[in-house]
Amino acid sequence: MAGKKKPLLHLSSKATEEAFSKKMEEVAVKDKEKEVRQFARHVGYSYIDLEHFPIGHEALRQVPEAQARELQAVCFFATQDEVRIGAVNPEDPAVQELLYQVGERMHANGKLYTISQRSLDYVFVAYAHLPVVEPIKKDVAISQEDLEQVQASVTDFSSFGTLLSKKTTTDLVTFIMGAGLKLGASDVHIEAEEEKIMVRFRLDGILHDAATLPKKAYKQLISRLKLLSSLKINVVSKPQDGRFSVKLEEGGVDVRVSTIPTMYGESVVMRLLVQNRSIHSLGDLGLRGRSLKRLQKEILRPNGMIITTGPTGSGKTTTLYAIMRLLNKPDVKIITLEDPVEYKMDGVNQSQIDKSKEYTFASGLRSMLRQDPDIAMVGEIRDLETADIAIQAALTGHLMLSTIHTNDAFGAIPRFLSMGVKPFLLAPALNCVIGQRLVRRLCESCKKEASLTADLEERVEKILHELPELEKKEMPVEKKFYTAGGCEECSGIGYKGRLGIYEVFIINDQIEQSILGGNVAESDIKHIAVDDGVVTMEQDGVLKAMDGMTSIEEVFRVI
Repeated sequence: MAGKKKPLLHLSSKATEEAFSKKMEEVAVKDKEKEVRQFARHVGYSYIDLEHFPIGHEALRQVPEAQARELQAVCFFATQDEVRIGAVNPEDPAVQELLYQVGERMHANGKLYTISQRSLDYVFVAYAHLPVVEPIKKDVAISQEDLEQVQASVTDFSSFGTLLSKKTTTDLVTFIMGAGLKLGASDVHIEAEEEKIMVRFRLDGILHDAATLPKKAYKQLISRLKLLSSLKINVVSKPQDGRFSVKLEEGGVDVRVSTIPTMYGESVVMRLLVQNRSIHSLGDLGLRGRSLKRLQKEILRPNGMIITTGPTGSGKTTTLYAIMRLLNKPDVKIITLEDPVEYKMDGVNQSQIDKSKEYTFASGLRSMLRQDPDIAMVGEIRDLETADIAIQAALTGHLMLSTIHTNDAFGAIPRFLSMGVKPFLLAPALNCVIGQRLVRRLCESCKKEASLTADLEERVEKILHELPELEKKEMPVEKKFYTAGGCEECSGIGYKGRLGIYEVFIINDQIEQSILGGNVAESDIKHIAVDDGVVTMEQDGVLKAMDGMTSIEEVFRVI
């Protein structure tokens, strides 16, 4: 009997030990929750234990699980009128921005609570029972009222800086975007410096300091931009790329966001792609005279390649869209392959490449040609594979439009050959090459006549002397040049808007024979083209400066 009682004593001791351990765990949990409650009082936020709070699926769906884990924050209550978010660190600017975003989207009042890691882990278990976790929408609601306020208040950079100084941090993105759109910026730069944040706008290709912000606004501003762009908030030492959309009554704006680390924080650049921009005619862009007539003739050909050349930001894609505007008719099928799609054009099938899914210019072009287009536009030819497919398309009954990066039109043929393109295919495929740059237009309200320095006058005379004879006959007898002034209409800059300066050369028999020879120098191509009456970009720019469209300094700045 005594032998049977010993195991009972052992079991009793084990049960006591387990009960004691359980009690100690409960005490530890209570102590930890007490610490979190004290922390909540210290930072000024209410405390809540979510293990004893019923959390609905609709509340959980307001914050995707991946984002909840990154920010250590969850939405535990959501109605039409109120949103509550619990966070391990409610002071985190990214968490505060999350509350703002969710509240703004639901048009509800928001409140932050402090929770423990234990509460957070409890809620993460609940995510497993959600059939679908909907992501936060990334459209920034810039209300018409806010935009009108920006438009009424912002006339130049000084007024923009004054407006920003009066706004809260949560308004910053809205007002920076609104001012950028009002002033016609193509890019917005936010740069962290040692003691301040610089906001800069690129207007007509030139960066301008627009405003400064206090350093204390930096973290929340960057956090909001990262949330909007689906970038990782806790990654600050690596470059990131994202995007979001701004919805306005008159049309949308696609915003491409890029961040890179710098000495004093991350630098952010936002490219503003206005989707409802009107597509200009070739004449509006700056093409004129014999250059325009030559190009119009080539556009009407049923097959072959028309190539635009120039550096990034020289307006190549805009020129291609102006060409498509002429060709876009009900009985013509046009397909484009772009990165990104910069204009929306009715009647044109537009496709955007996605390198992450191996949808490149080359693979996309193959697929595009199976769609039997009459006209195909490829955003850029940058490798042999894309070049070969484009040339084959041009030789088999398609009109192919594309761009290539060279300094001028005369460098396009050597560039193709350096890629490895076969000369006997390139020669019959290529119809026409356009070289271009963008110069700023003088503001019509404040431009003024100017005299040239001796050096500039000598340079201009040499350029005009080399003009084709037909162009010389049409030049004005009196040479007048103009310079920038500065007024309210142009924000004191002296320039407003841009126009292109162009050179257009056709592949004639002599150039075709040079291509077939295989060893073609850029200087040889230029010599043949000039003999054929081509007006170079430099000459076109000087002629436009004489017409008062731009200044001679602006022409020489870009060439």
